Amino acid sequence: MNHPTAQVGSEKQHTVVIVGGGAAGISVASSIHKRDRDTDIGIVEPSDTHHYQPGWTMVGGGVFRPEVTSKPMSDVMPRFSSWYQDKVTTIEPEANRIRLADGSTIGYEVLILAPGLELNWSGIDGLDAALGSNGVTSNYRQGMASYTWEMVQNLKKGTALFSQPPMPIKCAGAPQKAMYLSSDFWQKNHCLSDIDVQFHNAGAVLFGVADYVPALQRYIDRYRISTYFQSTLVAVNGPSRKAIFRISGSDGRSEDREIGFDMLHAVPPQRAPGFIRESVLANESGWLDLADDTLCHKRFSNIFGLGDVSGTANAKTAAAVRKQAPVVAENVISTLRKAPMTAAYLGYGSCPLTVENGRIVLAEFGYNGVLQPSFPRWLNDGTQATRAAWWLKAKQLPALYWHVMLKGHEWMATPAVRSSH
Repeated sequence: MNHPTAQVGSEKQHTVVIVGGGAAGISVASSIHKRDRDTDIGIVEPSDTHHYQPGWTMVGGGVFRPEVTSKPMSDVMPRFSSWYQDKVTTIEPEANRIRLADGSTIGYEVLILAPGLELNWSGIDGLDAALGSNGVTSNYRQGMASYTWEMVQNLKKGTALFSQPPMPIKCAGAPQKAMYLSSDFWQKNHCLSDIDVQFHNAGAVLFGVADYVPALQRYIDRYRISTYFQSTLVAVNGPSRKAIFRISGSDGRSEDREIGFDMLHAVPPQRAPGFIRESVLANESGWLDLADDTLCHKRFSNIFGLGDVSGTANAKTAAAVRKQAPVVAENVISTLRKAPMTAAYLGYGSCPLTVENGRIVLAEFGYNGVLQPSFPRWLNDGTQATRAAWWLKAKQLPALYWHVMLKGHEWMATPAVRSSH
């Protein structure tokens, strides 16, 4: 059965309009519907396919098959919503409407922005053209994780580079996960000693929350990975297998360094989509300007946001969306009913750091790096690599994503109560 697609090309109106049909958009639609089945919801999403992006790292490590990470968009788009399969070009908050690529407009009482972020492949000179050959790969590009796994299996000796761009990026641990899973495979196949594994991180530390660094450092040492901080990938030449990194010194100066490679796992810089970052809705960094707790826009009280587009200080992960969706749903319904907003988001994000095939450091934290573990320490100590966390990530999370989170079943996601202002 195909989802009834909304007609484009004419003036439309919905009580709630959601921009984005990814994890955030679908989850918040389902959470609103769960609370009020009469709410009229329109969803704008141009894609034909919905991707379970947390699975791409596992594909790149030979753990998941690629086909388990995607479904037709029509299978996950809620039946209770009207789906506009088009792109948003402009948001007109003063007029309470959005404009689509076909020229039509959709009016709203409440707007929810969940378009995700944009991977700025052109931000690294030569990367886009280099991807997919000469050992240049990225688990961040749809369909390319299989090439990562192919490269990992074929590499027996040489230099393997893994890069991480400046923050913010989606799933801040993903650049490291690719490196750990690759190194684990090489170690188990007795060729790690012939491979020079290097981690080039534009940031100044291994991980932004200090509690998790010791466990990660143990794996850096175990795999004999050379770490380079404040080292940003700026250019790639695929045919010559050379990468250029800009290394920043403590004195503020920088120098470019060329490094040859046999394999390069590159991660592009990331930014909000153009129709957000070039609009009045963006903060000074170009992200959606939201209140940290209510996820309501700071200047437009009938606009909310969640997911990777948000300018809030949380980690950009699917796990953050799991906690954000109920908060936005409750506050949207309060807004429609002219009642005070009571639900609060405390910045929860989770990064399951796959340090080897079979163990994960389950980093869970909120604003200001405050630890927010979901499980008692005896069940899973998040600051250590555990098999329990691997079981959750590899065996449970895909099903929980497709059948629980996207359906509005709010597993371990009850919103905090907002303190009165």
